[in-house]
Parts: sequence; C-alpha cells; structure tokens
Amino acid sequence: MSFNAALVDRFTQMAKLMELLGEDSFKASAHARAARTIGDHPNDLESVAKGPDAKAHLTKIEGVGAKIADKIIELATTGSISELDALRSKAPVGLLAVMEIPGVGPKTAAVFWKQGGVESVADLKRIIADGSILKLPRMGAKSVEKIRESIAIVEAGAQRLHLGVAMPIAERVVGHMRAVPGVSNVAFAGSLRRGKETVGDLDVLVCTNDPSSAASAFVGMHGVLQVIAQGESKCSVRMAIRSDNGRWGGDDAGSATGAEASIQVDLRVIDEERWGAALMYFTGSKEHNVRLRERALKLGLTLNEYGVFPEDPSTVEPPQQRGVPSIASRTEHEVYASLGMAWVPPELREDRGEIDAFAEAASESDPVSAGGKLARRKRGASTGHEPPASAATGHARGVPRLVELQDIKAELHAHTTASDGVMSIVELATAAKRRGFHTIAVTDHSRSSAVAGGLSPERLREHIRDVREAGAQVQGIRILAGSEVDILSGGELDYDDDLLAELDIVVASPHAALSQDSATATRRLLKAIEHPLVHILGHPTGRLINRRAGLSPDVPALVQAAKALDVALEINTHWFRLDLRDTHARVVAEHEALVAINSDVHAPEDFDNLRYGVATAKRGWITAAACVNTWTQPALLAWLKKKR
Repeated sequence: MSFNAALVDRFTQMAKLMELLGEDSFKASAHARAARTIGDHPNDLESVAKGPDAKAHLTKIEGVGAKIADKIIELATTGSISELDALRSKAPVGLLAVMEIPGVGPKTAAVFWKQGGVESVADLKRIIADGSILKLPRMGAKSVEKIRESIAIVEAGAQRLHLGVAMPIAERVVGHMRAVPGVSNVAFAGSLRRGKETVGDLDVLVCTNDPSSAASAFVGMHGVLQVIAQGESKCSVRMAIRSDNGRWGGDDAGSATGAEASIQVDLRVIDEERWGAALMYFTGSKEHNVRLRERALKLGLTLNEYGVFPEDPSTVEPPQQRGVPSIASRTEHEVYASLGMAWVPPELREDRGEIDAFAEAASESDPVSAGGKLARRKRGASTGHEPPASAATGHARGVPRLVELQDIKAELHAHTTASDGVMSIVELATAAKRRGFHTIAVTDHSRSSAVAGGLSPERLREHIRDVREAGAQVQGIRILAGSEVDILSGGELDYDDDLLAELDIVVASPHAALSQDSATATRRLLKAIEHPLVHILGHPTGRLINRRAGLSPDVPALVQAAKALDVALEINTHWFRLDLRDTHARVVAEHEALVAINSDVHAPEDFDNLRYGVATAKRGWITAAACVNTWTQPALLAWLKKKR
C-alpha cells in the first residue's frame, strides 16, 4: 500500500469512527475531506512529510489544515497515528466493515452495536438470520432485506477484481515475460481481454523455445506470494495486488485487503503454430466458444484450442493427437475466416449476436454495418454525424465500426481545484492538450454536492469568467465552461435555468437518493433528460461496482427519450463506475442514440481510465459515430449550441 493510500485508509477510518462514536461532526468531515484530497493527489506525500518545512508544504494542499498535516507527519515518522489508535480502542474495529455495507451508515451501525450486540459483519448476518434485527429501531422487513442484498453484493464482489486493478497486474506480467530470452509472443486472455468490469483470475499465454526458463521467470516474478503449480506447459501463482483506488480509496483491491490481497495468475506455454486458436479459446467467453464450435460442426469442421480441423465422426480421438494438420490455427483472423466469419473484437465475444453479425459481414460486399437492427442503417441514411476519418486497425468491411481509444478527441466531464479536482483550469487544459484532445469541458460540481466542494451560483459565475480567461492562455484546445449539475431527488436541477444558460455544456448527474425504486428513478432521470439545457446525462445509475448498486431505472425509456431530445448518455470511464455499464450501452446502440465517453477527470491519471470506458462501449456495440467525443470540434460545438 502506498503512503497516500495508507493515509486515505486511516483518515477514512478516523472519520467513520468519529461519526460512529458521535464525536464532533465537523472534525469527522475534515478527516473525510482530507482522505478525498490525498486520494486524488498526484504525488506521494511521504517524502514531503519527512522533508524540510513539511508542515508548511502540506498545509498548502487544499483540505489539509495544520492538525491534519501533523497526523500526516506522524504517520510518516512513526508509522501510526495516535488519535486513530485511541478511536480504535473505543469501538470494535469490525464495525468499520459493517459501515462499508451500502445502506449502513454510522448511526445505523451504532444502533446495531449498542442495541444489537453487532461487532462484525458476521454478527450482522447472525441477527438478520435469527430475526432479532427486526426488534431494533427503524428496522422493518424492507430495510432488512436491502441490507441483506447489500451484504450479498459486497461478498460477491470480494471474489473478483475491478478491471482497473487487474489490468495493470496483467500488463506487468506481460511486460516481464516479453523480456525473457526465448519468448517470441505473449498476451493476456480471459475476461480481462474481453474488457469485463470485474475479473476473477488472469490468463497469460506465451510462445517460447525454452519453456523451462519461461516457467522459472514467471514463478520468480516480484510480487508472487505463492507458487501453486510449476510445469513446462502451465504454471499457476498467486500474485500480490498493489493499487490505489483514488477518490474511492480504502483497501487495495476494492474487495481484498492490504498485503494479503492477491489474484491467481496462470501462465500457459503455447506452440507458435497454434497461437491464434489458443488465444481465441482462452479469451472466451465460454458461450462464444460453444457457438463457434457449433458453427464449425455445421461446416463439417472441428474447432478446439489447437486449431480448426476436418471433422471425422468415426473417432473420438482429438485430431491433433492423430497428427491431422490444422486448416487454421496461427492467428485469430485466420481461424475466424476458416469459419466464414470476420474477426470478432474480444469485447464482443459474449454470445450476444456477434456470431451471426460477423458471419453475415464476411459475405457482404458493401460497407454497411452488420447485425440487423443492432447497427444497420438504411442505405443512404445519415446519422447527421460522420465517423472519424481514422479507421480502427483490423476493421473489416461489413462489420460495425466500433469506437476505438484513438478516436476520442474530447473530454466533456472534468473537475478542477474549484471543487474536488487537483488541477487548475490551465493545468487541466494543458493535460488534455497533451493527450491530443481538441476540447476539454470544465464541469465542476454544483452546490448540492457540498462534500465535493460544489459551487454556489455566485462562485459558478466567477468560475465561468476564470474558464474564459484560461481559454485565452492555453492555445490549441477549446476550453468549455460547464458544470456537473446534481439531479435532485425529484428530477429538478441544482441551478436555475438562467445560470445554466450561461454554460457551454451541462452534465446532469445523480449523486444522492440512489436507493430510489425503479419507477421513481426513471421519472427523476427522464425529467433531467427533458430539460432543454442538458447535453449529457452523467453516470446515470450512480453505481460503484462491488460497493453500491445505485439506481435501477428503465434504461430503454431513458435511451428513447435521450435519442428524441439529442441528449448523450455518459459512459463514465472510472473502473469503479463504468456507468453506463455494457448492457446499458447495448440498448443505446440498438436505438442508435448518442453516448459520451468521459473520464470524469479529477487528477491527471484519470485520463488513463479512458481505455476502460472504451472497452465498455465496445462491449455495448457502440460505434465511433455514435460517440460525441469522437466528433470534430466544429461538429461537437454545433451539437452543444443547439441547446443554447
């Protein structure tokens, strides 16, 4: 765990314990704010805390006062914080895990503890099971059922890692193995390659002329906690997880805890001749592979992880064991082509219509999108927006032109130091310009998001002027003045219309009342979509993966309204959100509505999350043309101005 992550963990604990114990609420809020600020800080504060004039430097950080700075220095120099130790002595530490359960705040946890004898999640499950929880204040059957469901969500999530935690681990393994002498090819496969939002384990494939050396290099990697198996064709290890969860910090994996957090990583040694077939097989999904094998049988062929072979129903012995040469095996493109299909992007391999779509595409001679109602447009019809000129590598004629990372040219949801970001307007714009973006939207929080430093109407007007001034300072990128405006529980927006009309862009997002029933949530979000000044519906459900279920609106109703009113639905790219999720994005694609793929930037590294949002969009069959972030600057500005 990094020093910053340790600070976030400790200050978060302090804030929760203070609330639990009924101590000064202002003091608790100060520690929560410090945790948030430090979690987003781009630099490691340990060297600062141990350096000269530490306190003076630390108190320059917004949200870090003199007393907070003293605690940072104390942790850096002693390894502990005495005030936290004192708080821990007053309440069972297991209650911190109880308060991690969605719907169980400090006050409720205090009731569970003081009146129900609960000191851990296990205790809470016990009083739910025996029914004694119903005797506690404000604990009706519906409330208890929600808590039961929340516990199930948390426990299910504990078995899988977030995409953004698993990806860097896999990339580190791939980079390590690529440098091993004798290794000619290496890639990760499995659900990670398909871009799923959570990952159970990691699969890495290598081609090598020295399997023994590759195996030794793998099991000897830094971070390996346990060697489960070691052989020349397959090795398995448990590898440590090291990650900072940023502004949703806490434990390292988002589900596992501290130094013990780990994930199983399997290494498979593959012959060069069967690389493509093996990569397809181990990428999956299982359902996709089953459908491919069925297609092969209909064509008189056999498909397995070794390649495509002529079918021989007279024997059960696998063809590779009988010395039968494969028809195709070296590359995935070759294998798909042997089955009469165009290459299917890994993100689509979920048996959600891709087999028929890409089989149809292989036989088409014109460049209309395949997949029937999913992506096809009438010949000669226009969406009103042309796709970007750059084509995705490997894009085949007749298949959907899915959005790619290199297509994204604008970030339309970003925060500065005016609310809860760590960059100034100029720093944000400069960072976006370095990424090759032509437009950046400054969308700091609105007044109701007080914990995130939301802006009052007066501060927002000053902020708009600051954005205009910054636009004159940073050349080569357009800086838009906007706001991430809270959608209040009834669907009203957090600012008056006259103020909203002064903004270049409005991203309307739900942040509170996220346990509303589906009908209420749908009405609430529809009201925001129908507002004539709203451009983008931000992270529509408000979920946090494995932590908070969020809203469950009628997504098709939202999409239909958004399409009719030319509003884009956001795919928030932070790997804790990925909201819209892939299945929701699929509904957007089916209705040919618009999406905005936004990184919700709070710190420079948040731009790096863009790839996770693009993967989610691809899993939902989102085309480049349907994503407003891919449009040229004139096309984007024209779309924004239609609501002004």
